[in-house]
Amino acid sequence: MKNENIITQLSIFINNEPGRLAAVAGILKEFNIDVKGFNLAESTEFGILRAIVDDPDRAYDIIRSQGVIVKKTDVIGIAIRDSPGSFFEAADVLGKAGMNIDYGYAYSNKDFDFLFVRVDDAEKAAEVLKDAGIKLIEKSEI
Repeated sequence: MKNENIITQLSIFINNEPGRLAAVAGILKEFNIDVKGFNLAESTEFGILRAIVDDPDRAYDIIRSQGVIVKKTDVIGIAIRDSPGSFFEAADVLGKAGMNIDYGYAYSNKDFDFLFVRVDDAEKAAEVLKDAGIKLIEKSEI
């Protein structure tokens, strides 16, 4: 059984031209895929939509079947408070453990705020953070 603190993120590659993001969003809408959090990064030729969705395996299959390049990536969700220093605590713990955060993005819902982060070893990062008393989000909480 996979660690409940490891969350599957979809990285969806989108040409950087008008209407392409809407086309991908339309696929998600058509197949009733709920986007729980996302980040959009761009380059000159394409963008990467990093998305947390309600059913990543199904969404992955659907998006691929529509001819869109998509990749699965493990991330962790770290509970943060809406106060100074909350982000520092998690970053500091990972840094002291010799772990680099490749990227991250925040999300907020009615119950709590959290930060999705991509690290080289999600399993080790989850263990290090939990050992430090930092709350992680489980898949079922998204």
